[in-house]
Amino acid sequence: MTERIGPEDDDLLLVIDVQNDFCGGGALAVPEGEAVVPVINALAGRFGHIVLTQDWHPAGHLSFASSHPGRQPFETAELGYGPQVLWPDHCVQGTQGAAFHAELALPQAELVLRKGFRPAIDSYSAFFENDQKTPTGLGGYLRERGLGRVFLCGLATDFCVQFSALDARRLGFETVLIEDACRAIDLEGSLAAARAGMAEAGVLTVTAGQIG
Repeated sequence: MTERIGPEDDDLLLVIDVQNDFCGGGALAVPEGEAVVPVINALAGRFGHIVLTQDWHPAGHLSFASSHPGRQPFETAELGYGPQVLWPDHCVQGTQGAAFHAELALPQAELVLRKGFRPAIDSYSAFFENDQKTPTGLGGYLRERGLGRVFLCGLATDFCVQFSALDARRLGFETVLIEDACRAIDLEGSLAAARAGMAEAGVLTVTAGQIG
């Protein structure tokens, strides 16, 4: 696709988890994670509506490998709601690692949605917890605001961005991935799988240069 797209009055820029722990030097650093910051800052001026998500885990969260004696980060465990990657401790509530990257400049954002705060269940998606049943309320918020199309950017493409995109589609929103405003962890082929899954679900992929 080469034509330009949006943004329209009912479009949303959904900025996923651009937090210190996912950037260089962080506890769960995404390769080149901080590179999304200037791209997102430049994009933001083109949108009338912006929502940020913020991973916000209590200490000892069940998704942390440290909560499972003998298990290592990046192993997969079967929890009550299904398979769960066990992560290094990250984005613990109130820590510097959970704070947004210092150079992320989005004072016009209308909502900061915190997720992953329930101690016994993780939350990749901006719309649902990892049981894929418990809503965050974002879907209802967007509908009540009259917002119909969601543009996604942030960290990481193959986890929180992907899950948010798939859930946005499941809820009936037009969904657009801004590929160069995201970075991936790419855990055992997870990026290729994420791209395929999003394409199958009808997520449109564009670059930042195509917007506006």
